[in-house]
Amino acid sequence: CSWVFLPLDPHRADSQSAVLEEYTDLSVPRCSLTLTLTLILFCSCPALGKKKLYIGALFPMSGGWPGGQACLPSAQMALDLVNKRTDILPDYELELIHYDSMCDPGEATKLLYDLLYTEPIKIVLMPGCSSVSTLVAEAARMWNLIVLSYGSSSPALSNRQRFPTFFRTHPSATLHNPTRVQLFQKWKWTKIATIQQTTEVFTSTLDDLEERVREAGIEISVRQSFLTDPAVAVKNLKRQDARIIVGLFYETEARKVFCEVYKEKLYGKKYVWFLIGWYADNWFKIKDASINCTVEQMTEAVEGHVTTEIVMLNPETVRGASKLTSQEFLAQLMSKLGGKNPEETGGFQEAPLAYDAVWALALALNKTVGPLKAKGHRLEDFNYNNRDITVEIYRAMNTSSFEGVSGHVVFDAQGSRMAWTLIEQLQGGSYKKIGYYDSTKGNLSWYGNDKWIGSGPPADQTVVIEEFRYLSQKLFVSVSVFAGLGILLGIVCLTFNIYNRNVRYIQNSQPYLNNMTAVGCMMALAAVFPLGIDGLHVHRRQFPVVCQFRLWLLGLGFSIAYGSMFTKIWWVHAVFTKKDEKKDKRKHLEPWKLYATVGVLLCIDILSLIIWQILDPLHITVEKFTREAPKGDLDVLIQPLLEHCSSEKMTTWLGVVYGYKGLLLLLGIFLAYETKSISTEKINDHRAVGMAIYNVAVLCMITAPVTMILSSQQDASFAFASLAIVFSVYITLVVLFVPKMRRLITRGEWQSDAQETMKTGSSTNNNDEEKSRQLERENKELQKIIQEVSQALSLVTRLSFHSCFPLKLQQC
Repeated sequence: CSWVFLPLDPHRADSQSAVLEEYTDLSVPRCSLTLTLTLILFCSCPALGKKKLYIGALFPMSGGWPGGQACLPSAQMALDLVNKRTDILPDYELELIHYDSMCDPGEATKLLYDLLYTEPIKIVLMPGCSSVSTLVAEAARMWNLIVLSYGSSSPALSNRQRFPTFFRTHPSATLHNPTRVQLFQKWKWTKIATIQQTTEVFTSTLDDLEERVREAGIEISVRQSFLTDPAVAVKNLKRQDARIIVGLFYETEARKVFCEVYKEKLYGKKYVWFLIGWYADNWFKIKDASINCTVEQMTEAVEGHVTTEIVMLNPETVRGASKLTSQEFLAQLMSKLGGKNPEETGGFQEAPLAYDAVWALALALNKTVGPLKAKGHRLEDFNYNNRDITVEIYRAMNTSSFEGVSGHVVFDAQGSRMAWTLIEQLQGGSYKKIGYYDSTKGNLSWYGNDKWIGSGPPADQTVVIEEFRYLSQKLFVSVSVFAGLGILLGIVCLTFNIYNRNVRYIQNSQPYLNNMTAVGCMMALAAVFPLGIDGLHVHRRQFPVVCQFRLWLLGLGFSIAYGSMFTKIWWVHAVFTKKDEKKDKRKHLEPWKLYATVGVLLCIDILSLIIWQILDPLHITVEKFTREAPKGDLDVLIQPLLEHCSSEKMTTWLGVVYGYKGLLLLLGIFLAYETKSISTEKINDHRAVGMAIYNVAVLCMITAPVTMILSSQQDASFAFASLAIVFSVYITLVVLFVPKMRRLITRGEWQSDAQETMKTGSSTNNNDEEKSRQLERENKELQKIIQEVSQALSLVTRLSFHSCFPLKLQQC
């Protein structure tokens, strides 16, 4: 046909006309005939038109995601417009060769083989589902093919080392995550939970989310997954108090999840669910044989949840590369679909992405024409071994930037589409737009029309209010009054003992030891006050000082009071339970030895307390109890706390102190029992001391273990310990001092009587105990005399019998 374009040579007009006349009517003028024939031959010769470039596409018309039902018509619409444009690939025509992959990698493998090994050569591959795109993109590098997907969201496809020639107009599923993190921060949530279906796309999405929330200082406290049955996973969310829950699963599994959510009551004003936005708008109303929940129950369970959805249709009225607005595109697509219900047409939401994918490819190919021509290549020269052309197409795709019906089309370094995210909330059974998020600029456009079942966004966890348990003030005041009265009684007893210290009867009771007892009792009673002081009265920084007061007052008070009584009873036992020949040697024990004994016991306590406080000082510790739910429908829990005085090795120190004191108490009881029948004027009140020791020992041995058991019950522990101190002190003071007061009052033995005693060294009054001992000595002497007389009489009787017996025998 090339001869048609040869110009008519004026010098050869006759010969050329002769040739034309063979095919034309001679009656037609020569010039008109030549032009007509030229046009006919030009129009009838395809080699003189556009050269075809073939695109191998896989559109899933059925299967798990039948996106090809709307995406294929959309792609064909784009091809028609591209082929009609004279400013885009004017010398080329794009043609689509497509198959139904059924969203099945196995079926896609067979179809990919047909596309690659069946003429004509395809310059680009366009798969759909993520699983199919993974297969195609991984194999395409071997044939130097660019892969452009319109419906793949798997984050795994963003791996440039594994998929070096892959691009997609469908954003990665991880694009939801920046939006989610932004919402978490907006609503001041720092703890979330997740539940996912066990598939690669959701696992990789969740891994990306985990990394992003960690960078934002947000914790994923619960992470659950399931394969087919979400019942156990939902129960675990409930059990672990999950409140803000991100759900990653397909639509059919979403119905299973929310049926279990309804059963577990994991919805309402305390909970917020974040779901994927590409479900059908009525997904929760679709009857599903795999669940046993009604539509009403499902509607109740899903109310208020938030969805994040990639903006797949430009919300603005702008004309992009195709010269169509998004609404004009939708109108044409609906016309091409023949009036089908969009909700029943698979891939209707993704149709703008397929449309823009064709435009992205066409613009990229158009951009490569010039660079390829400069290198001596043409697009039609492409084959599976020509890497140079692939590199130019890759470069053009990587720098793509245009306005499409789905929004601004641009690819990141991993070949994934950058896009806006639409945020919606289910309000009253229908989805309402509440905002947009531009992840490229970090800009959140918020409408402010979000609604919540409660007064506002719920807390990300149950609000735990820490509440310290304090001692009952009524109990503290009551015991303090008794302790104060006991201290007054101790002062009275001490004053009485000091004032009458020169009275013979008081002198014989070792008054200095009794003074120690009174002082020790008052110190023990003073310990009641710091025992009842807690965080209600002092700041936590001052609490260790209170702990020290408790320990030292009670420890030293016990040592002084009990030590003085123990010294008395020990001296009585040591003197009056020995043999007679040793009594007189130890009967006149010097008083300083008694005081030294008390000093030794006191020094042992002081030394042990100093070592304790140096090696392991007391500090404040806080005990936590089981959380309690307050009355009323409040989303809070009360965390009871109780302050204790403790140290790192508190049990060891208490064991040493209790062991040492316990031995002293047991020994005191033994000595009191051994000396109960002894009477002596040197310590005339040792029986009263023994009675006091009995009471103190019994109360201490009961109180010590009981207070350890009741340490978590502040009122019971304080009441038991403080009342034991009060009672033991009252009993000790009353038993030791009241009889002395009574005797001096009834017999009139006052200080004036004692002056003469100090001068003469003897008392004017006969002492019953001295008379008793004198009578005892006289009685023993008389017993010896009687025994000697009896022995003498017995000897005389025997001698008389032997001398008389022979005489009588002679008389006989």
